[in-house]
Amino acid sequence: MPALSPTMEEGNLAKWLVKEGDKVTSGDVIAEIETDKATMEVEAVDEGTVAKLVVPAGTEGVKVNALIAILAGEGEDVAAAAKGGGDAAPAKAEAPKEEKAEPAPEAPKAEAPKSEAAPAPAVSAPVKTGDRPFSSPLARRIAKDAGIDLGAVTGSGPHGRVIKKDVEAAISGGGAKAAPVTGAAPSAAAPAVLKPMSDDAVLKLFEQGSYELVPHDGMRKTIAKRLLEAKSTVPHFYLTVDCELDALLALRAQINAASPMRKTEKGDVPAYKLSVNDMIIKAMALALRDVPEANVSWTEANMVKHKHSDVGVAVSIRGGLITPIIRKAEQKTLSAISNEMKDLAKRARDRKLKPEEYQGGTTAVSNLGMFGVRDFAAIINPPHATILAIGAGEERAVVKKGEIKVATVMSVTLSTDHRAVDGALGAELAQAFKRHIENPMGMLV
Repeated sequence: MPALSPTMEEGNLAKWLVKEGDKVTSGDVIAEIETDKATMEVEAVDEGTVAKLVVPAGTEGVKVNALIAILAGEGEDVAAAAKGGGDAAPAKAEAPKEEKAEPAPEAPKAEAPKSEAAPAPAVSAPVKTGDRPFSSPLARRIAKDAGIDLGAVTGSGPHGRVIKKDVEAAISGGGAKAAPVTGAAPSAAAPAVLKPMSDDAVLKLFEQGSYELVPHDGMRKTIAKRLLEAKSTVPHFYLTVDCELDALLALRAQINAASPMRKTEKGDVPAYKLSVNDMIIKAMALALRDVPEANVSWTEANMVKHKHSDVGVAVSIRGGLITPIIRKAEQKTLSAISNEMKDLAKRARDRKLKPEEYQGGTTAVSNLGMFGVRDFAAIINPPHATILAIGAGEERAVVKKGEIKVATVMSVTLSTDHRAVDGALGAELAQAFKRHIENPMGMLV
């Protein structure tokens, strides 16, 4: 299972585009993989004959680097490679050889009866790859569950590979037990680690039959993991400012009215149609340009100072959300931002975005104003140091020169990573954003 993005840990093997016995060459598309954000095609990394599809189509939660198919090279016996499956040494596997995490059938955890019977006769000396014996994923899983030291097990598989039956023989023989791991006793002063309620504990709170269980998909798991990490590790603080929108709304109407028409299959349509959100994206990009000290990302060793404003925009899709990025937004016209955002949002909802279109970025904008939300605080998505939460524009009474007037006002809340952006700097960024929103003609020059 290839890693289709730097943060991918597992994926769903949605569809095989080859079958056993097919010949493939490097670059042939062999499968479709569903990540938490998109469905992507996987290409063969070598040429040969598909000996075995180890993981069937439709399998969910396949770990990165897990074996998913076996490819027999030129001159190799396809049947022998296929017969090996996970227990024979495949000549070529459609997955990297680093075995960070590998799914395998659950092995029974029965206590091994101690016996005087000798282990199975050795066929060849065990071969070690790096710091561990050459062994199959299933053999490693069974050995781990039974506490068996694979280094002491003689392999009978091809090239001395330790396979399932070797480990079972070691278990039945009562030998090759791994030495217990010793370590310093935990300090009495160590803080208690709070753990979430178990599934069983949660379900016991509700009457049976009063609910249904909907398994989490990959996107929901990733969202939960990343936001828990962000809220647990990033010291957030929040700044809220009110922005008057009347000038922006008037300018938007003028710009849209001046849009030229272009011919399409559906007839003549405007070349662009700006939304308030398009102008918010531009204003945030310009604010970061004006306050470059806030256009940063935190790492333990360095402050990463970005040269451009790459603004992520939260897009709600079925089952979650995704944040496509407008790159170098400070340099783009409002019409370019508008058209690019429409394209990204459409492909996001179709799950057709490429990883480089939603990974990275230097800040983000989350807009719930269209749902009537007055104000809210968004959670920062690392490596960003800021995120802007946009509330609804609504008519409010404001005092101007001692008189009460009616104005269209929008509340925005800036969430900030205090490690990277201090209070005064965050306030400067919020005021820069407010200035561009309330004086929108400056965004045209």
